Amino acid sequence: MAKEIERKFLVRSDAWRTEATSSADLIQAYVAVGEDRSVRVRLLDHKTARLTVKIGRNLLARDEYEYEIPVGDAEELIRAGVGTAIEKVRYNVPRDGLVWEIDVFRGAYEGLVVAELELGSEDETPPIPVWIGREVTGDRRYSNMVMAMEGLPRELLHGLSHPTV
Repeated sequence: MAKEIERKFLVRSDAWRTEATSSADLIQAYVAVGEDRSVRVRLLDHKTARLTVKIGRNLLARDEYEYEIPVGDAEELIRAGVGTAIEKVRYNVPRDGLVWEIDVFRGAYEGLVVAELELGSEDETPPIPVWIGREVTGDRRYSNMVMAMEGLPRELLHGLSHPTV
């Protein structure tokens, strides 16, 4: 069984950009959503695609199964998706032996910048770079699935995505 352990933070500044080593344009949509599970399709740079099944209510650690699928299938599934398709550019920022994934949202969530970090265990405490802001791991409003299905209030896009503390 695959387990995803992921912490999520708001980003307070663009200082991470000088450390980014790669980026990819992502479009993702949800094919099916339940109270404790989802099926997501993701298109990366319009060249590769993945279908992901996530199971579990805990936003820190969930079961995750991911499979590569044909790009044409992904495009069809995105058009048939439920809710709002999520558009973002994901940047990889290696630091302290880990890779921070910085998501700069486009489209409906333009202005939101979120950092995600996959960890080996739930109790791992990585060093936090100065450009990281408030942790939002347990805040379901920042879950991509919730944003796709319910939306995110406008004040959270600009007011809290770049906190001063």
